[in-house]
Amino acid sequence: MLKILLDNGHGEETPGKCSPVWPDGSRLREYEFSRDIVRRIFDRLHTRGVVAEIIVPELRDVPLYVRANRVNGICNVAGKENCLLVSVHANAGGGTGWEAHTYRGDSMSDRYSAIFYGKAEAAFGKEWRIRKGSTDPADPDWDSNFAILRDTKCPAVLTENFFMDTERDCRFLLSEEGRERIAAMHVEAILACIDYHQTHADR
Repeated sequence: MLKILLDNGHGEETPGKCSPVWPDGSRLREYEFSRDIVRRIFDRLHTRGVVAEIIVPELRDVPLYVRANRVNGICNVAGKENCLLVSVHANAGGGTGWEAHTYRGDSMSDRYSAIFYGKAEAAFGKEWRIRKGSTDPADPDWDSNFAILRDTKCPAVLTENFFMDTERDCRFLLSEEGRERIAAMHVEAILACIDYHQTHADR
């Protein structure tokens, strides 16, 4: 079975990774959001018998090279083709909606990312923009040179879950409903990736 490696973006002391303070005094901090979502994903996968590991259990911001080393150490044991890294983030920059990133070039990461896009469309597409980096339905994600994607050996998908500096998006990220729906979408996508991996491995 595909082993799922869960990476929660940033840490409690990472500068700038937070929303504005909204009129009611609320504010999102990305490290807390990403850890909450990853824990929800992990718990749901565990109840389904899926082998998963949280790469960064610490609250502090573990350097990217350490994160990559942890992932690659697991890949060396399990086999890189038998692992999938999912890195969970909240976006910023004044936009709205959901998107995902993989490393540059065509790879198994793109196959898995296309599955994530399908599940995101089903979960959020009627209410939110699903932001695509390509018009190719087989490769809709954004090609990015992020270290967690570039420096890890296994297929990897980084999700940017709505914009914490856009108030409507941020309200969704702060809400229990929003967090449950985001976690559920990730679980559905991961389960579909596991099925895809099993089918591919059996060929």
